[in-house]
Amino acid sequence: MRVVFAGTPEFSVLCLEACRASGVEVVAVYTQPDRPAGRGRKLTPSPVKQAALAANIPVEQPESLKTVEARATLEAYRPDLMVVVAYGLILSRKVLAIPRLGCWNVHASLLPRWRGAAPIQRAILAGDSESGVDLMQMEAGLDTGPVLLERRTPITREDTGGSLHDRLSLLGADVLAEGLRRTLAGETLQVTPQSDDGVMYAHKLEKAEARLDFSRSALALERQVHAFDPWPVAEGDIAGENVRIWVAHALDQPHHTASGSVIAAQRDGIDVACGEGVLRITALQRAGGKRITAADYLNARPELRSNR
Repeated sequence: MRVVFAGTPEFSVLCLEACRASGVEVVAVYTQPDRPAGRGRKLTPSPVKQAALAANIPVEQPESLKTVEARATLEAYRPDLMVVVAYGLILSRKVLAIPRLGCWNVHASLLPRWRGAAPIQRAILAGDSESGVDLMQMEAGLDTGPVLLERRTPITREDTGGSLHDRLSLLGADVLAEGLRRTLAGETLQVTPQSDDGVMYAHKLEKAEARLDFSRSALALERQVHAFDPWPVAEGDIAGENVRIWVAHALDQPHHTASGSVIAAQRDGIDVACGEGVLRITALQRAGGKRITAADYLNARPELRSNR
């Protein structure tokens, strides 16, 4: 079976490896064009491109798949199946019709909840108790196609965008490997249409969303801190200084203090009053500095220290 793989970020790499290990022939990899990255803004290949080049797989990086030329290039690979994992381009009906078996998508949510670009972070922000990965038969709508296979995982209060990302990446490779194995064995996977109920859209993350508003509940801010680790990283004011906040936990603790005020500050954390409850900050980062513990921060700002 000839497979074209389309993906871009680190999340997609394990799925590419699962394709290669499954026994199919990965005839080409499609990925986003190289983008500027780092302080030097040097053009950098995507993680998927790096993995493809290391495996000697031809790489295509069109800006769009809407042109006749782009579709002709894809057709020339004579794909039986196209596997799409966080590619970053919308596929038209004409593109979806090129592979004999159509196109599969590995999506990091339990559809129809969290269709769209940032399902992992949106699930944490919303306080979802569960997430997962769906293997979906693609159609023209945004993540609207029927589900072929699914894997589920609980979301704990300790999960971050990074930890859930890594777990779902593993589950994505696992569910894709099963789909390929069963298809190679001659099985036709059962399709389950998505429900019209419970549809939620996971809009792309914006840096402005990372700003903490201490008039909100401590639990909502805890979720914000966790969801935006490792990007874009939550930030807020501690006694007049804007800092990035890496780790924080909500305390169900009543108070009669103005939101945003530091209630207590010791080695085990800096407690900030919220609209409801208290947010204990245990790891943070000053402007131009590196990530440090609350204890190290208080060494630099001893005036904040307090006794509980």
